[in-house]
Amino acid sequence: MKRVLFVCGKNRLRSPTAEQIFSTWPGIEVSSAGVNADADAPLTGEMVAEADIIFVMEKAHRAKLTRRFKTHLKSARVICLDIPDDYAFMDPELIRILKARATRFLPNR
Repeated sequence: MKRVLFVCGKNRLRSPTAEQIFSTWPGIEVSSAGVNADADAPLTGEMVAEADIIFVMEKAHRAKLTRRFKTHLKSARVICLDIPDDYAFMDPELIRILKARATRFLPNR
């Protein structure tokens, strides 16, 4: 079972949407967190250390992740989805983009 972590800034819109839509994907356990201090679910070193794949929404999130959790980033693959903070939670366009950009990195359905 692969552990997949979706990361955005505040863990309010993009990463929780990703967590919800991929929660039933076979062969993975999904969670989400935010890199900002005011995130609803702040990213922790433990979450980073346990992840096999980490999807970040923007390059700035990758930079914060690497800077703050470098010692926890063992073998996790970090993938930037390049999704700006322009979408509401469960926005159909956000869902379409997430599926188009993330599924090729996940185990086959």
